Parts: sequence; C-alpha cells; structure tokens
Amino acid sequence: MEIHYYGANCIKLNNKKASIVIDDNLAELGLKSVTQPEDVALYTLDKKVGGKGRFLINGPGEYEISEVSIKGIPARAHIDESGTQVTIYSLQMQDLKVAVLGHIYPELSDEQLEALGIIDVLIIPVGGNGYTLDATSAAQLIKKIEPKIVIPTHYADNSIKYEVPQAELKTFLSEMGVSDPEWMDSLKIKESELGDKTRVVVLKRTNVK
Repeated sequence: MEIHYYGANCIKLNNKKASIVIDDNLAELGLKSVTQPEDVALYTLDKKVGGKGRFLINGPGEYEISEVSIKGIPARAHIDESGTQVTIYSLQMQDLKVAVLGHIYPELSDEQLEALGIIDVLIIPVGGNGYTLDATSAAQLIKKIEPKIVIPTHYADNSIKYEVPQAELKTFLSEMGVSDPEWMDSLKIKESELGDKTRVVVLKRTNVK
C-alpha cells in the first residue's frame, strides 16, 4: 500500500486493486482537487460533494469495493453543530488496516474503539484552535488506539486557506516527544514492515499540477 498526502485532511491510499481518496475538499482551500473518475471518494463530514469518483461514501455503514473493506463509524463532531455528522473510517486493504479520524470530538467511547479494532496506520488531524483535534487530544487518542504508524494532517501550511488558523506541526511533534520524525514523499508499507512501537511519519504535501 502507498499513501500520499495532499494537504488539510486529504489523503490518497493506493494498492494494486484500488485508489481511495479521503476528504478531498482542496478546491475550497485554494488547492487543486485530486480525485479522479476511477477513485473511491470518502468524506468524514456529511456534506454536499462533487460527482468525482466512481463510488462515494460520506456516512456510517459497511462497504466492500475492489477488495477493500470499509467501515464507517458514527462520531460526534468536534464543533457540535446541529445536524452535523462525522464519520470515522477504518479500511482493510489487503494485510493492512488504516483508520481516518477526521474532525471528531476528542473522546471516543469504548464501543467506538472496539469498532476500530487493531489499527496499523492512523491518520489524524492535529491543528486544533477549536476547529479540529489539537496536539494534546490527538496524542491522547493515539495512546488509546495504539497504532503502529501515525500520520498527522491538518496543521499550518501557508499554501492552504484554512477556515481557522492551524497550529504548527512542531506543536504535535513536541507533544509526542518526537524530535526527529520520519519525513517521506509517500509512505509505502507492508504488514511485514511494521514494528512494535508507534512511529510518527510526516508526509510531505504532494503538489497537484
């Protein structure tokens, strides 16, 4: 499996069977959309989205497409506005399990944690400032979920027009006690390559031409 980061919460997961794009609202943030007609598009927020992608998921449920098992778990929004629904996703792609948290309230119930199960790769926003998880709440959730790899998203980036200014990545790294994170253009990983301890991997934002 290969993972690319495109800014904000937007991640693309690829393997030989499927290409899955998560939270591509980049056009609203001053960047270019990355979703292609052949992609599966997932959104953690229940919002009106464009028609790109061959299959769209934006709510709870269980789905199977291109040999990828997707579970959408309902969650409380970080900003608890009336009618706002947030979905946590767990994706089983061959021998790896990925979780995407999105803009959730910084507490998960035992039932939600059980629904997530054992997670290999956790994708989690860390920008805070009242909009999404901050460094402290993200670190607390990471301790509860105990993934093998953590990929932080939604932190300060001068190229992105966030609705609310986001904290610098270094704030999260400091909270995690990480002084020298692994920086990568993309993460290529197999189940056999996972270690025993949690690693923080920072993906460089991939620019779309």
